[in-house]
Amino acid sequence: MIRPGLALALWLATAVLLLANHTIGDTLIAAAIGPRDAAWYKVLLPLPYVGLMAVIHARRTTGPAWQGAALVAGILWATSTAALDAAYGRLTYNESVEAIIDRYALLEGAPWPLLLLAQFVLPWLCGGVVARRKRPADAAGRA
Repeated sequence: MIRPGLALALWLATAVLLLANHTIGDTLIAAAIGPRDAAWYKVLLPLPYVGLMAVIHARRTTGPAWQGAALVAGILWATSTAALDAAYGRLTYNESVEAIIDRYALLEGAPWPLLLLAQFVLPWLCGGVVARRKRPADAAGRA
C-alpha cells in the first residue's frame, strides 16, 4: 500500500536529524577536523538513520504496491532533502546558487550526492528484501 503520509513523517524525522547534524557539523565539527572532513561527517552520520527509516517504511508498506510506495518515498526523500539543504545554506549562510550547486559536484569529491542517492535507493532495496521475506509459500512449502 502506498502511504505518502508515512513517507513524509519518516522524512520529517530525518530532516530534524539532518538540520541538527548540519548545525553541529558546520560549527563544532568543522572547527575541530576541517571543512572537508566535516562534509563527509555530515553525509556519513545520517546514513544508518536513513537506512532505519527505509526499513520502517518497507515494513509498513508491504503488499502488491510496495514498489510504488518505495518510489514515492525515494523521490520524496531525495528531492525534499536537496531542497532542505539549499534552504539551510541560503538562510543560514546566505550562500549563492552557485555555492549550493557546487555541493553536488560528485566528480570533484563532493560527498553530499551520496546521501541523496541513498535516500532514493534504500526504500527500494529494503522494500525488496521485506517483500521477498514475506512472500507466501506454495503448496510444496517453497517460498
